[in-house]
Amino acid sequence: MTGTPNADTPTTDSAAPTAPTAPTAPTATNAPTVSVVGPDEGETVLLGTTRMRILEDGGTTGHRLGIAESVIAPHTPGPPQHRHAGHDEGFYIVSGSVRFTVGDEEHDAVAGSLVVVPPGAPHTFANVRDEPAVMLSTFTPDPYVRYFRELRDLHADGGAVTPEAQLRLMRRYATEPAGAPAPGPS
Repeated sequence: MTGTPNADTPTTDSAAPTAPTAPTAPTATNAPTVSVVGPDEGETVLLGTTRMRILEDGGTTGHRLGIAESVIAPHTPGPPQHRHAGHDEGFYIVSGSVRFTVGDEEHDAVAGSLVVVPPGAPHTFANVRDEPAVMLSTFTPDPYVRYFRELRDLHADGGAVTPEAQLRLMRRYATEPAGAPAPGPS
């Protein structure tokens, strides 16, 4: 072999010093995209008396994580107790108080509390207080963000959504009522 070795090819000359190689800096074509969502930005989804703002739909995270902020009006009942097979959910209470029911146990989570629900755990939540509650929710992985968009669309015509239609939608996202057998992964 003649000529100068290329920088990526190790040299066989034992007298030559070996220098660590610096990591390659990201270029415009492979640079990760950073998402910044301002206080009045994000996609708004109205679900009855709850206003959800989708902050990350998975597009920036390779669909590993979805994030939403929900403002729950006073005295808003939550969904029926249910469990997910395909994702973890996290709930960080920003303000107010949210009552989580997990099986037969009730937990009043106040501002600063974090509730993490793994797949298979029965749960629901509600705002039973006189003031609004704000919570930040995470979904790992992210497909459940699409569930909320479809749920909004079910309610869009103003008509009542049948329990059967709601159950079909839940099942498309590997979610079952808590009394039903645990769903399989999606």
